[in-house]
Amino acid sequence: MPDVAVAQVFLGPERGFERREIPIPTPGSGEVLVATSLATICGSDLHTLAGRREAPVPCILGHEAVGHIVATGPERGELSIGQRVTWALADSCGHCPACSDFDLPQKCAALFKYGHAALEDGSGLNGCYASHILLRAGTAVFPVPARLPDAAVVPANCSLATMVNAVEAIPANARSVLVQGAGLLGLHACALLRHRGVAGVFCRDADLVRQAHALNFGAVSGEPVQVDAVIEVAGDPSVVAEGITRLRPGGTYVLAGMVHPQSALNLTGETIIKKCLRIVGVHNYAPRHLRDGLRFLDDTAELFDFASLVSPPLPLEELPAAIELAKSRRWARVSIRT
Repeated sequence: MPDVAVAQVFLGPERGFERREIPIPTPGSGEVLVATSLATICGSDLHTLAGRREAPVPCILGHEAVGHIVATGPERGELSIGQRVTWALADSCGHCPACSDFDLPQKCAALFKYGHAALEDGSGLNGCYASHILLRAGTAVFPVPARLPDAAVVPANCSLATMVNAVEAIPANARSVLVQGAGLLGLHACALLRHRGVAGVFCRDADLVRQAHALNFGAVSGEPVQVDAVIEVAGDPSVVAEGITRLRPGGTYVLAGMVHPQSALNLTGETIIKKCLRIVGVHNYAPRHLRDGLRFLDDTAELFDFASLVSPPLPLEELPAAIELAKSRRWARVSIRT
């Protein structure tokens, strides 16, 4: 194992990245050292790079990755050196009310999020745009099924696990669901719903090419009149009016895409009350959602080609070029070989 990790360190929206070598620590109790093999660029990273989302700098960005365990500290006997793994994007304490009483570890009082932490926080190896990452003691780590390619697994610990959480909020008797947005979140939602047995999975996107692409991932053609539920992953508050219109009385609206301040809704309490609507906000996920997402990928490996949504990898030293490619929206995710 090398003595140092190679990382692309983010210095801020105006300064970009700087290559640095960071000493590789010996894992402490409960910690896991992973050599990352493939990472992808999430939309939230693009927001950070553009200055629309704050980040402590300098830092190592990136939270979607897969890799192999190279060392573990005490108390992680369930894991083995050499295992290919992915991990939850957040570390939580397991003891605060959010963790123990509310089943919301993603809202832990001591929450730590990979790819969103300062370089001076702990080892510094806190993000995925690096050759190694040190996972903290409260981080759920999952082996990756052998038959799944890295490209299919890499976004599982962000987009897929979040959509597992969102779909869980849909009532079990739902027969028709409208998914608003056909980015990776929307495609994961469509596939999960279809796998669950929902016959009427409709997808709408302002980009008609992306909308048509959803037909390959479980969506059906046609115009929904009334649906039992809506999942919003468009990130655009203007779609909410259509969603409310499409919902039947007593329907469920899951909001998951508008994680930004420009998300004020033109919606009256009267509309919600008179239509007896159930509105649910979903942000990130609990470890069990990532576990279930990996099982879903394994179960549907021959049905849905998620690897095709990920670009051929660019080397870590070409991260700025990879970011420009991600901005083009040619691929659902652009990958980096770390």
